[in-house]
Amino acid sequence: MSKPITRISSNAPVFEDNDPQDELITLNIGPTHPATHGVFQNVVQIDGERIVSGVSTIGYIHRAFEKIAEHRPYYQITPLTDRLNYCSSPINNMGWHMTVEKLLDIEIPKRVQYMRVIVMELARIADHIICNGILGVDTGAFSGFLYVMQEREFIYEIYEEICGARLTTNIGRIGGFERDFNEQAFAKIREFLVRFPPVLKEFQELFDRNRIFIERTSNVAAVTPEEALSYSWSGPILRATGIDYDVRAHSPYCSYEEFDFDIPVGTNGDVYDRFMVRNEEMWQSMRIIEQALEKIDKEPKGVFHADVPAFYLPPKEQVYTNMEALIYHFKIVMGEWDAPIDEVYHAVEGANGELGFYLLSDGGRTPYRLHFRRPSFINYQMFAPMSSGMLISDAIINMSSLNVIAGELDA
Repeated sequence: MSKPITRISSNAPVFEDNDPQDELITLNIGPTHPATHGVFQNVVQIDGERIVSGVSTIGYIHRAFEKIAEHRPYYQITPLTDRLNYCSSPINNMGWHMTVEKLLDIEIPKRVQYMRVIVMELARIADHIICNGILGVDTGAFSGFLYVMQEREFIYEIYEEICGARLTTNIGRIGGFERDFNEQAFAKIREFLVRFPPVLKEFQELFDRNRIFIERTSNVAAVTPEEALSYSWSGPILRATGIDYDVRAHSPYCSYEEFDFDIPVGTNGDVYDRFMVRNEEMWQSMRIIEQALEKIDKEPKGVFHADVPAFYLPPKEQVYTNMEALIYHFKIVMGEWDAPIDEVYHAVEGANGELGFYLLSDGGRTPYRLHFRRPSFINYQMFAPMSSGMLISDAIINMSSLNVIAGELDA
């Protein structure tokens, strides 16, 4: 169900200065400008401090992920997905695994699904911590960023317990996980659910009713639901306009239909609403993780992957001592198992929108064609039209509120 966020109004004045006689100046925002938060560029025409028009340019770190993936076995593509939205890479990993599982028609055990839900919701929180923390920095408030960064660090410690990595995690496998969650991982997850709420509450109190923050963000870059849909927006920035579309609720995966959570929505579609929606989504993610832990306790212990020997690497200790395990290991590593001839699309609710994978298989060992639906790429296309008439300072915080991740922009 949707849950409207609570807005605080602002009486910030609006200044108009459209003298056609003024001389326009061309300004490059990026690709090495610190305010762009990544390697991309906006060439804008400015009249004083106000943007008259602009053109967005991308491609500075284009890495050809889709083409590289078409020459790799399915299980070797996971590290590429890590480097899309690297602020929440486990969601990318899980989305890719689920896409391949849809192609192979693999049924995933319930316990594995709940484990995936925990990892994805932790990644969502980590991503929103970055986005809202940096938004505070861009409005001149640095303290809030420091308050929440230590909690993102703790989430990374949980990743380390699960898979041994932190940022680009390569977490999980086709069919499940490479190993079961150990007791330390479960203990840290439960500890996070205790320690994070007071920190998040303190973070919100620094901003929600802060007059400076409200006047910097309220009514800035407001977008109507119709405009957002016409540009195919998704994720928190779409929900900030009042549309309660969330892939987890509308096209459930990993048994999300079993979980009780609200979909926060805004009313004005501006920077302030986007900030508030992400804050509330962190609370909802904690609700989901709590439920997932309860559900896992009711499932058989020790189950962490599906029975799919053609694509799931056997345990290393078996490879050293068992000929059949060695053969399976060799055939998987060398990509000698053919996939069905089919065409599939699978989407998950990424931290910044609908993250989709369109996979075309010709029956070979690698994808024939692969396309990532990258929400940053789709959400960013509206930035230049939105910026027309804005002050430069407002355009910067608008960019921050869109949560554009360059790795996902230039894949």
